[in-house]
This record gives sequence, C-alpha cells and structure tokens, in this order.
Amino acid sequence: MRKEYKEQLKQRTKEVEDIVYSYMPEVQGYQKEVINAMNYSLTAGGKRLRPMLLQETARFFGENGSEVYPFMAAMEMIHTYSLVHDDLPAMDNDDYRRGKLTTHKKFGHAMGILAGDGLLNYAYEICAKAIADSEKPDRAAKAFRIISEKSGIYGMIGGQTVDVLYSDHAMEESMLQFVHELKTGALIQASMMAGAVLAGASDKEVEKIGEAALLIGRAFQIQDDILDVTSTMEVLGKPVFSDEKNHKTTYVTILGVEEASKRVKEYSDKAIGILKELHGENEFLMNLLVSLIYREK
Repeated sequence: MRKEYKEQLKQRTKEVEDIVYSYMPEVQGYQKEVINAMNYSLTAGGKRLRPMLLQETARFFGENGSEVYPFMAAMEMIHTYSLVHDDLPAMDNDDYRRGKLTTHKKFGHAMGILAGDGLLNYAYEICAKAIADSEKPDRAAKAFRIISEKSGIYGMIGGQTVDVLYSDHAMEESMLQFVHELKTGALIQASMMAGAVLAGASDKEVEKIGEAALLIGRAFQIQDDILDVTSTMEVLGKPVFSDEKNHKTTYVTILGVEEASKRVKEYSDKAIGILKELHGENEFLMNLLVSLIYREK
C-alpha cells in the first residue's frame, strides 16, 4: 500500500474514533458497571471499518456533514456488541480480542451479556434521537430501518444463528455463503447503504451499493478465515485456529488457502467495478476496499 494511503487511513480512523467516542454513555449511576463494560468494549481498538464505510459512502455521494455521525456511532456499537457476545463461553469462548481481555473475562460472564445488550440498545437510542433531531427525518428513518433490519434475524443475527447451529457439522459452500452474507456482510451492507441514503442517493444507487457491499462482506469474511490459519495471535490480536477449535466450516476448510485468497480478490474486484459504474467519487473509499485484500489483521 502507498505511504500516502496509510497516512490517510490513520487520520480517517482517528477521525472516526473521535466521532464514535463522542457518543459513548457517561459512566454514572448504580448501573455504572455495565457502562464501564460497554465503554471498555468500544475503546478496545479495531479497524472502525463499518462507521468508516458509512462515512466514506456518504462522501462518495457528496455528503460530508455531521448528519451521518450518530449512525456511524450506532454501527460501531452494534458491531462491538456482536463481538462481545461472540466471545462468550456459549459462543466462541475466546479470552482475548484485539490483544486485550474479552469483556466477559474482564468484567464477568453476566456483565459481558449485559454490556452487549446495552451497546445494541444504546445504538438504537442514538438512531431514534437522530431521527427526531434531523432536518431530513425521512432519510434518517430510512437509514435506521436498514441498520435495524441488517442487524436482526434477517441479517447478522440470522447468520450467527446458522453459524452456531452448524458449528459441529460440515456445511456446504452455499450454506457457508449464506452465513457469510448475513453474519458479516449484512453490517457492511447496512453501513454503506445507510451512508448512501443519508447522502440522498436514489433507490437504484442504494441497491447497487448494497450489491457491492455484499461482495465486500464476503471478501472480508473469507480473509478473516484465512488469517485464522495463517496469522499469529501477536499480529491478529486474538487467538488463531479458533475456527478449528470450534469445529467450524470455513472457506479455507472447503477450498484451501490459495483458492480462498482468489475468492477474496474476485469479490473485491467485482465490488469496485460496481462502484465505478455509479456517479460518485471517493478515491479513499476505493483504496480502502482494495486494502481489504491485503490486510494482515
């Protein structure tokens, strides 16, 4: 990757984090332990990919204002809640995430559950307030509808459900693709489609963004599968070989690392091709999507 892009990415990540952190709940009241756990989870690091994709997609369509900020924060909170619950003993039972103790290891099992619940509900509170305060409430409401649908049983939770049910059983590639599209792709879709909606994109443009985002989600999850067997805990920030430990079918177990890597590039190239057909411009967004192919963590 070019040095210029790396500097841009560092700067944009800091910008996104500052926006997300500005929406964190204040630690106060008798319930402050759960708020501490929520904020610990939210500030534990990460790529901030989903809020960044939301903001950069909005910029792609010419929107560079603060209207997107609450939805950026909500997306990162929803993503973080999913990770907090994913790490629980009943799920993947991981002790570390991004090089730090997972929330349930730091605060206890019960608080891990409540912190995840709190992040999801607080994300929805932020969105509801944004709609009420918006100068363009129709756009804000449509963005919230997309985010809530893609986070639920027809999106991320649906994909996670199938993933859990078949954790000890072999999956065919078609089912695995279903899991990837919902478990990972749905939140990436939500981010990019919401960004497009908030920027005033047409229904057709939002639909095309959704198609591109689905391909990006596939590529991102396959790369995750690859890193689980090729990386180290020091680089990745979480245990490697966790898929094998949990007897999960992945694109690596079905196709092998080399063929899985080809799929990552194929899906990423297709997604970028779709974006190039649209009447928008954002060089950083294009570079960000390309970088997903080569990420190491």
